[in-house]
Amino acid sequence: MSVDWRSPRVLLWLTAGVVALGFLVALEIVARRYAGQPGPITNQAREVLFPPKPGPLYGGMALMMVVLTWRQRAIAAGAAIGIDIVFIVVRWALDVETPEGQFFGNGALWVILGVAVIAVTRRTGPERVLLLKGVGLGLLLVAGRKTGDTWLLITSKTRPTVLDPYVAMADHALGNPSWLAGRMLEATGPVGVNTLDLVYAQLAVAAIVVALYQLRNVAAERRFPSHHLVRTFLVIGMVGPAFYMLFPVVGPIFAYGPGTSGTGGVEWAVSDLWPHTLPPVTAPNPVLYDGITPRNCMPSLHTAWATAIFIHSRKGPRLFRYAGTFWLTATLAATLGFGYHYGVDLVAGVVFALTIEASLRALDRGWDRSATRLVTHGAVVFAALLLSYRYLPMEMATHPWAFGPLVILAMASVIHGYVRTTRQWAADAPSAQRPEPQPALA
Repeated sequence: MSVDWRSPRVLLWLTAGVVALGFLVALEIVARRYAGQPGPITNQAREVLFPPKPGPLYGGMALMMVVLTWRQRAIAAGAAIGIDIVFIVVRWALDVETPEGQFFGNGALWVILGVAVIAVTRRTGPERVLLLKGVGLGLLLVAGRKTGDTWLLITSKTRPTVLDPYVAMADHALGNPSWLAGRMLEATGPVGVNTLDLVYAQLAVAAIVVALYQLRNVAAERRFPSHHLVRTFLVIGMVGPAFYMLFPVVGPIFAYGPGTSGTGGVEWAVSDLWPHTLPPVTAPNPVLYDGITPRNCMPSLHTAWATAIFIHSRKGPRLFRYAGTFWLTATLAATLGFGYHYGVDLVAGVVFALTIEASLRALDRGWDRSATRLVTHGAVVFAALLLSYRYLPMEMATHPWAFGPLVILAMASVIHGYVRTTRQWAADAPSAQRPEPQPALA
């Protein structure tokens, strides 16, 4: 059975691949030109031999293995571990430094690339396409981390000033939740801090677990589901950082606190207030900040990713639903409690995630009036929020009882529209996908 390379679905995959490759090449050029550092392609290529940076290499391999049989998975996992053992022994013998503290992961990358070679040289037709889709999925997850790191580097080098005073004023409309959460987290002691830190740092692991559940039948059915979490995760990671360039913000702990090191951020901070003293209501201005700290607050992509995990865990077993709810709640608490985000960042992150998710679901089922209305509504609300934070911060700070409810209602309207529309889509699913009633036996 051959593949029709002119079919719309195959052309869509090819187009997506070309766009993704072009995007990575563009980031590589920008990173070298403006930051003087290698970009995602170079960083990924060097990890074939050199010690890898912390990242989801084995997670990418796990996603790739959804297209393999259980026997093939066992062989792939054994090969990856064996290759890593060889690398570890050689590096130990040569006394190679691993400054990031991670000295494994090369084996996973070798296995992913090996499956790609097997697909091209030893498989044909739909089997080759399926294997290459699995390889692409795994590599996209790994490349997504490299892409994010490059984006953050670019924001710190190309945006010398930040707009934190504007966001801090707008945050008065919500009661400055980061200041409240910061004090509450301090009161919990090491247990609360360590728990939230683990949740915040392992967001990608939670996403991989949910994605593996969604893709658990790929090997048996020989096809991917029409929509799954990895698609949303990758699109959020590719599109979201573009707004960092438009709205550079470093976060309360950097702009109004000591920074994550405890003292390093004070010299650049507007003032040392977080989390015990609220910022005074004063006219905001852009402020100069260092060339190292990423401007990665608006919108909160951690919130967007946690929202996506929550959405995709709804159709799983009860344990998954509970875990998705916990991860979203803990992520919101961590982003505020650690001073990484303002409250208005989180609102923008939720709206952004729902808009991206609605767009991808609409692409899967086909655009109609309800899809256009939902995506347009989300995009308009997201733009209105960012414009309000930038051009109406003083009004938001001086009239919190008016603007606070408006901000929450705007977010709630997107949530309500998403839930209502997607439920209608589920109810209107083609009857062909439902089992036909069987006639009763005489």
